[in-house]
Amino acid sequence: MGLRLSALAWGLAEATLFFIVPDVLLSAVALRDRALALRLCLWTLTGALAGGTLMYLWGSHSIDAASQALIRVPAISQSMLENVAAALQQAGVLATFLGALTGTPYKIYAALAPEAGISLAAFMAISIPARLIRFVLIALAAAWIARRWFGNWSHRQRLLLLLGIWTVFYIAYFLFLGLNPDAG
Repeated sequence: MGLRLSALAWGLAEATLFFIVPDVLLSAVALRDRALALRLCLWTLTGALAGGTLMYLWGSHSIDAASQALIRVPAISQSMLENVAAALQQAGVLATFLGALTGTPYKIYAALAPEAGISLAAFMAISIPARLIRFVLIALAAAWIARRWFGNWSHRQRLLLLLGIWTVFYIAYFLFLGLNPDAG
């Protein structure tokens, strides 16, 4: 039950104001147990949908307060919010799905969707594939890579390598966005 609640809580937290993706947990679990990681994707999705709903409601109630909170999250800038707002105006709800491919935080789409005239039902409908596809792909890729290239490594060695990869990823991500706030 602990991993399920962790996945649920991480999905909720990252969809609101936390800034580390739940893919870290999912990929770590996938190193040892692909089937469990795939089940955890559904728990993570449930948390993400709850968080997305909270951000949507916050944005519909007070877009200024939600926007101010978002730009305090590491690697989120005012220009990123403006880019997401423009994408939502141009592509509608589909922008949320496309945003998942660019690394733009889901929480921004959730908070700004009401301003773009996107209903909560439409936003939730696109959120399911937008979030779940990435979660599943990360879990499957981590499991496959662990077996294919690191099958003779201990679980601890694989976990340390994965944590190193995530650390390098986040250092690069924060440095890139910190040096180029208009990248979002």
